[in-house]
Amino acid sequence: MLQTKRAYGGMVTSPHHLASRAGIRVLEEGGNAIEAMIAAAAMITVAYPHMNAMGGDNFWLIHTPGKKVQGIDACGGAAAKADIEYYKNQGFDAIPSRGSQAALTVAGAVSGWQEAYNFSQKNWGGTLPIDRLLEEAIYYADQGISVSQTFASNAEAKLKELENSPGFKDTYFIDGALPKIGARFHQPRIAETFRHLSKAGLDDFYRGDLARKIAADLERAGSPLRIEDLERHNALSVSPLAVDIAGHKLFNMPPPTQGLASLLLLGVYERLHIAEAETFDFIHGLVEATKRSFRIRDKHVTDPDFMETAPADFLSAAIFDSLASDIDMERALPWPEAAAKGDTVWLGAVDSQGRAVSFIQSIFWEFGSGVVLDETGITWQNRGTSFSLDHTHHNSLQPFRRPFHTIQPALAHLKGGRVMPYGTMGGEGQPQTQAMIFSRHVLYGQDLQQSISAPRWLLGRTWGAETSNLRIENRVAPHIIQQLLEAGHDLEVIGAYDEVMGHAGALVHHPNGLIEGAADPRSDGLALGF
Repeated sequence: MLQTKRAYGGMVTSPHHLASRAGIRVLEEGGNAIEAMIAAAAMITVAYPHMNAMGGDNFWLIHTPGKKVQGIDACGGAAAKADIEYYKNQGFDAIPSRGSQAALTVAGAVSGWQEAYNFSQKNWGGTLPIDRLLEEAIYYADQGISVSQTFASNAEAKLKELENSPGFKDTYFIDGALPKIGARFHQPRIAETFRHLSKAGLDDFYRGDLARKIAADLERAGSPLRIEDLERHNALSVSPLAVDIAGHKLFNMPPPTQGLASLLLLGVYERLHIAEAETFDFIHGLVEATKRSFRIRDKHVTDPDFMETAPADFLSAAIFDSLASDIDMERALPWPEAAAKGDTVWLGAVDSQGRAVSFIQSIFWEFGSGVVLDETGITWQNRGTSFSLDHTHHNSLQPFRRPFHTIQPALAHLKGGRVMPYGTMGGEGQPQTQAMIFSRHVLYGQDLQQSISAPRWLLGRTWGAETSNLRIENRVAPHIIQQLLEAGHDLEVIGAYDEVMGHAGALVHHPNGLIEGAADPRSDGLALGF
């Protein structure tokens, strides 16, 4: 049985042990939590290439003791050429999910690293150079990683969707065949791209020689993105959304992420006054609160420049009370309604001074668009497929518009001075798993690792799948599963530690300097401290 890790010098948790190792090495050398996170984020693009890449987006929540929590939005907008007519004229009724036409939004991930690095230098006295932070990503891209089970299984499962995407088979096949568990997987072009960034600086991804290579590759592949789209992009410093839950202050990202849904969910759940975890009421209450929060998300959340209602306006006691009063604690609301998909990694870091980072990075579906750029080896995201080609839709495609994001990191200021960065991958499962982790650990007092290892459920889609029912791990007590069925839940019982539930993690920093950490047994991850 996994145990909560504890240390005082610093800690990093991630869904792959090599990323955790890259981050902890930085902390051991005197680096801070942001520097550790950049190193881990770069490394995990190498270790988990099916889940994230330099061709994706990321979001940050940064805690500085005694200061306001800072958010970074590194989400890229749609290409100037990408409008509804561009796709309609090619005979599309919806944006393709794979291939060159799915690669329509700028990749913001590297700009997020840069914005966080600037914050570290300005506010935390960061001193480690970029070439040091990219060191392990370069080494393992050159020397090769051991193919993980999740990498191998997703490459096989999604091959039919991806085999015709430019560069996919040339990049991800090993000796002409699908990657097998334990095989050595080399990424020499990625190593060279990281080397270039370590010398030229991260901004070269958007406004330098590397940017020109990327743009040329994208155009040759058939993407609507051009150099001008890269040049106009910058990560944004933003104020996170916040809400008080049972005397604790929770933070999450504003739109275009679904962070609003995560906070709504817990605000509604608190009103149900459920006394005990791991009961029918606990699971039913969280599922029904999820449905109410998703209704608001699916009607309103998009690029904030296009929203008619300020996101914070939804986080009121009156709305929480109204949504909670709509819940029948004996019957399930019929579902599904609208749904979203996603594929992601969450990482967290805390340093010896109590500075904390909650970080999430994504290429949307596994392997993103499937397009791998010739010169740079970068796999490009398909986040733009969340846009609608309906002019009347609240998330309709427009040039430069930022897409709806399922990904969002979470962070909480707990009573008594503890700070908790936490999060998960998993599309629609992210708000739900965040709520499970927070409620189990904070509201019901479960051990941190227990709160992540405990049985989970998922309402809606994830991992590019079409399933929208309520899936639940088979470790839930049989009598509770029976109660859920009798209440009208469309239930599917799945494996004990099923990867569809995502790869979660959490850290807690205590006022006395103790750091606790946990990683998901469903992943290849570790919480490492010193």
